[in-house]
Amino acid sequence: MDSKAIDTTERTPHTTTTVEARFTGHVRTELGMHRLEYTFEGDTLREFLDAFFDEYDVRELVMAERESEATTRGWIKAEHLPGTWRKNPEGEQTRAYARVMVNGHFNENLDGLDTKLEDDDRVALVNPFMYCV
Repeated sequence: MDSKAIDTTERTPHTTTTVEARFTGHVRTELGMHRLEYTFEGDTLREFLDAFFDEYDVRELVMAERESEATTRGWIKAEHLPGTWRKNPEGEQTRAYARVMVNGHFNENLDGLDTKLEDDDRVALVNPFMYCV
């Protein structure tokens, strides 16, 4: 009898997702394009952003590492957000004025960076040239 063990664990196939990535403002200028079709391994916004930022060096234009980078002078600090409003946790927020959108919705109004993506979804990285203070 053969003493070699047989691996019976089920292997999860690698999921790939293809989205239409769109860019405005400083992100568009840095990349030199306003949109592209982007295929990445995974199916969440977090996996898209990790893969995209590994390939294109624009993370610092979009993502804030600390709460202070996600807010600006004059914004009201709210202890409790009204209604169904939500805020992404520190480390998963965008810089002041920059936004990440999925199919026209701000990611914090979905499931944050855990938002599931499907083929042909639209992901926008928005960092405007001009904004009101």
